[in-house]
Amino acid sequence: MNYSELLAYLRAKPAANESLPFYPDVPVFKVKDKVFAIASEKDGRGQVNLKCDPDWSEALRMCFDSVKPGYHMNKRHWNTVFLDGDVPDFEIERMVDHSFALVVKGLKKSQRSDLELNFEASLLYGCVPSDA
Repeated sequence: MNYSELLAYLRAKPAANESLPFYPDVPVFKVKDKVFAIASEKDGRGQVNLKCDPDWSEALRMCFDSVKPGYHMNKRHWNTVFLDGDVPDFEIERMVDHSFALVVKGLKKSQRSDLELNFEASLLYGCVPSDA
C-alpha cells in the first residue's frame, strides 16, 4: 500500500475527520474528535500510527519488521506501521479497521449511538477482538 492509498482508505472510514494540527504534511484522522490514525511521509517513506489492542500490538510487532511501537505515542496501545515493508495491504487495512473500531468502542454512548444510527455495525466494529 502506498501513502496515497492509505490516505484514501483513512478518509473513507465512517464519519472520519481529517485535520492538520501538528504540521501541514501530517494528517490526523479522528472520529468524534478521538484520534484513530496519524499519517506521515518522510523521504518518500509512508507510515501511520494506529491504535491497537495491547496483546495484538505485541503479536504484530513480532510478526512484521515494519510494525514498531508507536512513535510519540503510548507504546502499549499504539503501533507505527511503515508502508514500504513486509506488511501486506490487507493487513494494513485490517489494522486501520481495528484502530477505528477501538476508538468507536471507547466513545461516549451518545456518540456511539449517533454513529450506529447512520452506519452499519460492521463498518464501525468489524475488527475488534471480543475481549478488547
